[in-house]
Amino acid sequence: MSPLVTIARREFRSYWDSPLAYVVICLGFLALGVVFFTNVLDQGFWQVDRATLQSMFEFAPLGLIFLVPVITMRLMAEERRSGTLEMLITLPVKDSDVVMGKYLGALGLVLVLVVATLIYPIAMFKWPWDLGAIDMNPVWSAYLGLLLYSAATVAIGLLISSLTDSQAVAFFLTLAVLLALWILGVGAEHTQGTLSDVLAYASTRSRLEGFIKGLIDTRDIVFFVSITVLCLVFSFRALERRKWA
Repeated sequence: MSPLVTIARREFRSYWDSPLAYVVICLGFLALGVVFFTNVLDQGFWQVDRATLQSMFEFAPLGLIFLVPVITMRLMAEERRSGTLEMLITLPVKDSDVVMGKYLGALGLVLVLVVATLIYPIAMFKWPWDLGAIDMNPVWSAYLGLLLYSAATVAIGLLISSLTDSQAVAFFLTLAVLLALWILGVGAEHTQGTLSDVLAYASTRSRLEGFIKGLIDTRDIVFFVSITVLCLVFSFRALERRKWA
């Protein structure tokens, strides 16, 4: 078994050995259920009054904005604070294996939460209830968008965690960055001209809108993949720099 797989499995298992994974999943489903099935934001499922999960996919990224920092804040920060990172990087393991192993472990937990939401379309429109005929194409494209968004946000969280020794600092910085990237989309809706185009280009919210509506644009895919790759590269450089400092 390669070191990368070993580190990824160790990281993924560590979430389930503590209450973190269970708390994250329970709170995530509770929050999503409240906003999806009630009129808290006046856009719940019953208010829309048609067979669609669009509102769920509009709320899900907001939940990830708060849950991803909780998952990623300890990836590197805790290792650095406890001194185990120095021990890890002195072992015959590539720095890239450390970065990718931790990334895949954290991403695995986030994807468990995302995939678990499949219970909604299955239970509501297949079995045991049948609330109407639903077009599954926008559902699958929205899940593709969520997967890409999850990959990018976890990479951002990993990068920030690799730059600090404090889990609290990593949490709040990651939360601030993810919120800022999301709020840019709100700003784009209230501005016009070049500024609106710039805000929409950099906004994760604007990039997800097409997927939620059933439109898959290669530019949006490239956007999320680019963020993921760049953050992983910078995380690797941060670890490498610490190793030779």
